[in-house]
Amino acid sequence: MIKNVDAIVIGGGPAGMAAALSLKNNGIEKVLIAEREDFLGGILLQCIHNGFGLHRFKEELTGPEYAERYIDFLKSTDVEVLLKTCAIDIVSTGKKKKVYLMSESSGLIEVNAKVVILAMGCRERNRGNIAIPGSRPAGVMTAGLAQKLVNRYGYMPGKEIVILGSGDIGLIMARRMTWEGAKVKAVIELQSYPGGLNRNIVQCLNDYNIPLYLSHTITNIYGNERIRAVDVAPINEFREPLKENTFNITCDALLLSVGLIPENELSSNAGVCLDKVTGGPLVDSNLMTSISGIFACGNVLHVHDLVDWASEEAEDCGKSAGEYFKTAIVQAKGIPVKAGHLVRYALPSTLEPGKPGLISLRTIAPAENAAIIVKAGDSVLYKKTHKKIFPSEMQRIKIDTVPENADAIHVYFE
Repeated sequence: MIKNVDAIVIGGGPAGMAAALSLKNNGIEKVLIAEREDFLGGILLQCIHNGFGLHRFKEELTGPEYAERYIDFLKSTDVEVLLKTCAIDIVSTGKKKKVYLMSESSGLIEVNAKVVILAMGCRERNRGNIAIPGSRPAGVMTAGLAQKLVNRYGYMPGKEIVILGSGDIGLIMARRMTWEGAKVKAVIELQSYPGGLNRNIVQCLNDYNIPLYLSHTITNIYGNERIRAVDVAPINEFREPLKENTFNITCDALLLSVGLIPENELSSNAGVCLDKVTGGPLVDSNLMTSISGIFACGNVLHVHDLVDWASEEAEDCGKSAGEYFKTAIVQAKGIPVKAGHLVRYALPSTLEPGKPGLISLRTIAPAENAAIIVKAGDSVLYKKTHKKIFPSEMQRIKIDTVPENADAIHVYFE
């Protein structure tokens, strides 16, 4: 099957749906969404807790409710949606792109488009990524899988739970498992500070007296057919376990909440340059990747802590992609954005001179009384002091006008 469209969006999660709607709102007629699952909405459909939509819709929604808003918006348009359809390759042929899809019902599909928006989201790190020693019994899984089993299929992964990592999904699952009658015995965190948002530490752990062991790690997993216990040890300044202080916790399930990785195998195979820090594509101020006509947004670009920001970023991406379709704007040869003291990363990699700019960044470690500073040479473009900053909270900085004569934009904490 061959399809000819103006733009294709790969991924039907919140970013993909927002990008497709933005394309339509900016005058692009033939828009296609390719989604590998049998539903739109992505990870939101298993996030049944509230807290979504406060920035986007000015009200508190659950994940499925937030997804439903965008699904309803799409139904009012003629955006074509292909479900159970996986993108397997992108080939750039000048101004045109060929995207090869594999569909359960239609087989191999070749899509010809001028614009491609990458919105594949991210995936969880698993046991293989962090190499925990010990046996390989059942009951060891990612926190996101446990969330899917409980919230979508009504299946409890265990009754005595240990969670490795204090990412937001792990914290939320600590509360969720407690609500379902399980005993969450501990949350183990390698860092000296929590990995999730502070409100989740309070609402999901402190409110239920669930112990959080900072600067600790799991050194062994025990169990034959089913996990039965783990060894936990504190670590020293070199992240080496202090074996003499090891203690054992019995459990029948271990949930891993040890970070997220942007889904960029497709991007890499297409020749898109990736950021070594975020794992997502390098993009300019228009959210265009290193290949003209291929854009990226949402968690495939960098991991967001709020779906509202992912949706907003996707709308900006759709607007830029629409402008590219109509005017063939070239990649912005902008001013490089350089991450300085305490900044883990700053996006985009360049800003266009003479225009407003939006920078997203995260800090490397927690800090108190720290000022975010953005400078071009000796000129201070932005400065704001925070009583506390955390790596779990993404900062978004709006620059009124990017100086035209700047050699670089420096972003750092002081």
